[in-house]
Amino acid sequence: MSDDALFEFLCRMGDNTLVLGHRVSEWCGHAPVLEEDIALANTALDLIGQTQMWLGLAGEIEGKGRSADDLAMRRDVWDFRNILLVEQPNGDFGQTMMRQFLFDLWHLEMLKALSGSSHDRVAAIAAKSVKEVQYHVERSGDTVIGLGDGTSESHRRMQAALDLLWPYVGEMFVPDHIDAQMSEAGIAPDPGELRATYDARLAEVMTEATLTIPDSGFAHKGGKSGMRHSEHLGHMLTQMQWLQRAYPDATW
Repeated sequence: MSDDALFEFLCRMGDNTLVLGHRVSEWCGHAPVLEEDIALANTALDLIGQTQMWLGLAGEIEGKGRSADDLAMRRDVWDFRNILLVEQPNGDFGQTMMRQFLFDLWHLEMLKALSGSSHDRVAAIAAKSVKEVQYHVERSGDTVIGLGDGTSESHRRMQAALDLLWPYVGEMFVPDHIDAQMSEAGIAPDPGELRATYDARLAEVMTEATLTIPDSGFAHKGGKSGMRHSEHLGHMLTQMQWLQRAYPDATW
């Protein structure tokens, strides 16, 4: 296994949490009720904290003197390796929570597997993060159930959100040559091995939420490979990276 492959994998983990953390933070001051405003802000902070650890280690492995901040704020859109699901727009509150649950469910299973990684630093980051993500998946799952099995309007919106986001789910489980190297080295699992557990838990929650999982599967791809066919991330980075690009090396 090469350091380049490990760097790529760490960027994938860090970019997922960075991009979703920023997306969730966009609700600050705009959530439906104060309690949700605070809860979403806390979720965003958890994700950004995890980003700091993943990208911090990535910078060390790369060995070019780049910090977590450098990797977050000074890469262009084509250098990001996040899955496409996390960069999808917030939409309404139901769409945000459906996106969160679909990611949280995968994230928890991935972190559980990484907690047993052969790489001590990876295992330590995963073990610390899994405690936060256990809460994330519980909260997002309960919200999906509450809205899905709520009023006719909330049910309609949640089904629409699931229909919209479902085509992005498959990407999380499709391995490539980086995943193969990580699996062979015992650093990370083969993503495909997480699918059965994910689908079983997803089915339980969607049944309680009275929502129907679409028949169509994997339709969008290219996030983690860098072959991106979406403008969503570019628009988001324009906002997120504005200060660093306008005032390079600024400190306060």
